[in-house]
Amino acid sequence: MTRNNVEELLTAHFWVAVGQIILIDILLGGDNAVVIALACRQLPPAMRTKGILWGTAGAIVLRVVLIAFALTLLSIPYLKLVGGALLVWIGVKLLVPEDEDEHGNIQASDKLWGAVKTVIVADLVMSIDNVIAIAGAAQGAGEAHQMPLVIFGLLVSIPIIVWGSQLVLKLMDRFPLIITLGGMLLGWIAGTMVHTDPGLVSFIPQDKAWNYGLGIAGALLVLVIGKVLGRKQAETAV
Repeated sequence: MTRNNVEELLTAHFWVAVGQIILIDILLGGDNAVVIALACRQLPPAMRTKGILWGTAGAIVLRVVLIAFALTLLSIPYLKLVGGALLVWIGVKLLVPEDEDEHGNIQASDKLWGAVKTVIVADLVMSIDNVIAIAGAAQGAGEAHQMPLVIFGLLVSIPIIVWGSQLVLKLMDRFPLIITLGGMLLGWIAGTMVHTDPGLVSFIPQDKAWNYGLGIAGALLVLVIGKVLGRKQAETAV
């Protein structure tokens, strides 16, 4: 590792990106934990741990590959703009409670590899939010550290998904502000992604003021849309 690389590891940008990836994994890992539990629920008790570990390992490897593609694709003009829009929507979804149990169609299997396959396929379908959010957060740490950060974030997600998700979900129920701040974080990442879109850099001043301004705008956009949709949903339910 060169001296420049060591110096980059000590910058605030790097550790902010680390913190963002950990928070993203916490916020978006709960659904994956539910999927794993549902897929493995019919396995014999002695095989459940194996099913959970193998399924999670397969899902993590697949996600590393997806994020590597995402990091490459984000260098294409205007794709960061699209990714930012998707992140805003993901952030809004965090703030608006779901009406239906979207996990009801997860099929359990009494065979180890059948359960592992179910976990991997279901996680692939559900991991688009993680992939986009982690790729966006990793962009803030410098190009040389993007993939190491991605791998670090996914390693952190393993204990969160396998062991810690239920605790995190309880904390979210007790302190709803965590969910609100998480949704706003995704909006912030969306705004900073748009700021560095290769197709827009010639139109947007590339300085910290604009970067922070677009990040704040993205965070507030998620908050406002989420509150409006949440209020409408509550009025409809009455």
